[in-house]
Amino acid sequence: MSDFEKLGMFYLGRGYDLEDATVLDDLLLYEAKDLTTHGICVGMTGSGKTGLCISLLEEAAIDGIPAIVIDPKGDMGNLMLTFPELEPKSFLPWIDRDEAARQGRTPEQHAAKVANMWRDGLADWGEGPERIARLREAADVAIYTPGSTSGMPVSVLGSFAAPSAELLADAGALGDRIESAVSGLLSLVGIDADPVRSREHILLANILSSAWSRGESLDLAGLIREIQDPPFDRVGVFDLESFYPSKDRFELAIALNNLLASPGFAAWMEGDPLDVRTLLYAPDGRPRISVMSIAHLSDAERMFFVTILLNEIVAWMRSQPGTSSLRALLYMDEIYGYFPPTAKPPSKKPMLTLLKQARAYGLGVLLATQNPVDLDYKGLSNTGTWFIGRLQTERDKLRVLDGLEGASVAAGTEFDRSQLDQILSGLGKRVFLMHNVHEDAPVIFHTRWAMSYLRGPLTAAQIQTLMTPRKQQVTAPVAASVSAPVAPPPAPA
Repeated sequence: MSDFEKLGMFYLGRGYDLEDATVLDDLLLYEAKDLTTHGICVGMTGSGKTGLCISLLEEAAIDGIPAIVIDPKGDMGNLMLTFPELEPKSFLPWIDRDEAARQGRTPEQHAAKVANMWRDGLADWGEGPERIARLREAADVAIYTPGSTSGMPVSVLGSFAAPSAELLADAGALGDRIESAVSGLLSLVGIDADPVRSREHILLANILSSAWSRGESLDLAGLIREIQDPPFDRVGVFDLESFYPSKDRFELAIALNNLLASPGFAAWMEGDPLDVRTLLYAPDGRPRISVMSIAHLSDAERMFFVTILLNEIVAWMRSQPGTSSLRALLYMDEIYGYFPPTAKPPSKKPMLTLLKQARAYGLGVLLATQNPVDLDYKGLSNTGTWFIGRLQTERDKLRVLDGLEGASVAAGTEFDRSQLDQILSGLGKRVFLMHNVHEDAPVIFHTRWAMSYLRGPLTAAQIQTLMTPRKQQVTAPVAASVSAPVAPPPAPA
């Protein structure tokens, strides 16, 4: 067993000497339970941020820790590109053929070069084919594409399911769930609704609250019907017609009905329900990495889906017993726009809830961005681990230093701003500063070679190629059961 194969320890790389620009022999082993206080990874394009985060997810999978991955760019599907044999034929379907042509190589020649590069890169970091095979055996990986059938479809518009009894008993948590769910839905029809001032928001929130208090779930069609004929006749002290006349309510119902009737939205109704347990564990009990690929969606659709998913994760979290160990991971790549410092998009409230409460349930949150000025650092003040790579501008560096200082103050640890300023100015590609409140001092390290082939964003066609065999596995048993003859009933004894 290699020195880095230790349960509960993630092999992320080796120490790095900035002055000599050399990789050291010291292994960087990150303790898994430290992620229960969450993490943030910041770095410009080309810094190695994606490779580091994929490596961390690989380590979690080997240790049996499942993950839900929100992927706005399409890079994280690379987690499915693991080839234990490291042969050119495995890489051939996934190489960049335009790059091969630019370099004067045939696709086969380029695949051979990439395979050799991956084999040598892994060997330099003490990794071999057997470790890739171990990763593949340890965890299932699936790509879900809400609103599309390229990957595994997932139904998010079928039902606004009634929450658990525990959530219904928590007025604050219930209010947060209703608020973000309604805000996300209204964003789909272009309504930027204030929960306190918007009559659209207030009406829908009251409809959901009324249904859920009766233990009833609503699908979108049911919600549209209740907009026209709500199960109450007063909102606050106003009668319903004075607050929101039926003619105006009909216009809102039309807007949502147009959404429901749109041919492009049929895919939002297909697939398995958005069930967090299913996303975290395969039917055989193995941990799963569920990549929620949303690159194909519009900005409004992305916001709606992310908000609904975060709400489901919050609800699942609250149903779990407490633990001090890392039970599961939520990773979001490129969080730009979802957790800003001033605005309050629908995604912000459930994300803030997770950052504040998930630690007690063993759920770690890891966020990544190349836009550090767009992060709510006050909301991240309790984040325990910061991975900081090369930054693009001086403004980015100052914002990161401000965030680090806030996290250090919250944790009661020392903070040497001038020293960290100097370190951040000298970082290069794949070299990161790790500031972990659980450790005595920051660490500079060079990231290890990822076991997954980092070929860049996957296209819809490539996702379909990867997921078609899985879809066939899902439908085959159903088809067999339908076509199989019905057995006669047993003879009476």
